[in-house]
Amino acid sequence: MSQPGVGVQLGRGKAVGWTVVYLLLGGGLAVALLAGFVRLLPQVNPALLATRPAAGAVLAQGVLLVTAFGIATWVIGIRALGLPSVSLGLAPMTTGIRGFGRGVLWGAIPAGAAMMLAVPAGGASWQLDGETAGAWGAVTVQTAGALLPAALAEELIFRGLPLAVCGRAFGRPGAIVALAVLFATGHAANPGIGWLGALNIGLAGVLLGVVFFLPGGLWTATGAHLGWNLSLSALGAPVSGLPLPMPGLDYVVGAPRWLTGGGFGPEGGLLATLALSGTLWFAARTLTHTKERDA
Repeated sequence: MSQPGVGVQLGRGKAVGWTVVYLLLGGGLAVALLAGFVRLLPQVNPALLATRPAAGAVLAQGVLLVTAFGIATWVIGIRALGLPSVSLGLAPMTTGIRGFGRGVLWGAIPAGAAMMLAVPAGGASWQLDGETAGAWGAVTVQTAGALLPAALAEELIFRGLPLAVCGRAFGRPGAIVALAVLFATGHAANPGIGWLGALNIGLAGVLLGVVFFLPGGLWTATGAHLGWNLSLSALGAPVSGLPLPMPGLDYVVGAPRWLTGGGFGPEGGLLATLALSGTLWFAARTLTHTKERDA
């Protein structure tokens, strides 16, 4: 089975150079698209903007970034470098769908584990607020629709072409760690982030980088990204400091902050570090066994 990163061999300098060009092109396109979107905002029904504004902002940003970096992937990866799509993590549909489904579990399990561990360790709890299960289900589906483009966008930016190209030039471990640091840096302005939150986002970036090289490629990594974010949101917790209120269910995060994450959400606490570390260990073993099987 073909794996991401198989394709044209580039030297380290060229790999970094093409990655920078890719990020600049995608970023420039995103700014241009955002400017056009802002000009259209007065024509949007205000009632739509008032409905879950945080989720709406995440959706709009995600769609714009997917469009921008999707174009950049085609221009740089396919046209300029002549890389086959599978080398960029764009697995065939059947493999991609299966990978996406498995990826959701790669993200959902550690997110759920971090929250569950906080119950006995930090006094966390869930409270019902009187809304119906139907309302909770409807908003969960809406939230998934908003978070999916955002997850795909971040995988295109921080994995995708940069990881495929740099993984060949520097080796997968070095490229995964370097891009995970960039991933954490990209979240440095999130509200309420602390050093442990930044560390955990970087650790999540390493996990997503490993998952990227599993069957399904980019779609598996996107599934894992969505699984983590959606599990936190659906269970009533903030996602990287961004509150996405869920009807019917409120998560009381518990204390101390360094253990449970406090207002930043579970990602800001040591319990998330443990959950992510355990999942990363298992993902690395799975990748090793996959490589041995395909050798």
